[in-house]
Amino acid sequence: MNLTHSPSAPPTSAGPAARGQTAPRLETTGISSATIAVSDLEAAVADERAGAVVSFAGVVRNHDHGRTVTSLTYESHPSADAVLGEIVRAAHQRPGVIHATAAHRVGSLAVGELAFAVAVSSAHREEAFAACAWLVDEVKSRLPVWKHQIFADGSTEWVNCA
Repeated sequence: MNLTHSPSAPPTSAGPAARGQTAPRLETTGISSATIAVSDLEAAVADERAGAVVSFAGVVRNHDHGRTVTSLTYESHPSADAVLGEIVRAAHQRPGVIHATAAHRVGSLAVGELAFAVAVSSAHREEAFAACAWLVDEVKSRLPVWKHQIFADGSTEWVNCA
């Protein structure tokens, strides 16, 4: 997956420049059918000022609410890339964040495949952990992505969640 680099927006008073840092260089890797590698996201947020890089990997599991999942398909609304970009930009405003990025797959995925990943860098681990957890929760709450789960018994279910 290619990382998307974009020009930085002017910093706000609460942004990285106000904390003596440069503006974030990486917006997001976005929504794609391409395979996600957590190591790519971690490399994208690496910075000499960062003493901590925290990442999250959301993997397709083989069960949901007591039923066996055999596979699933993710579909996104056309606004999903923009929404993910907004969330990642907001993550840059979290205390101590140097860089942040996120990627979500769409299409058919098998059990064990990586569906969603996040990476955050900060000078200190506490801030990086907090920002990573916030970013994951915000994406799960706001991203217009739906998953169509296929169960071992042949039944299926649509779920409105990233």
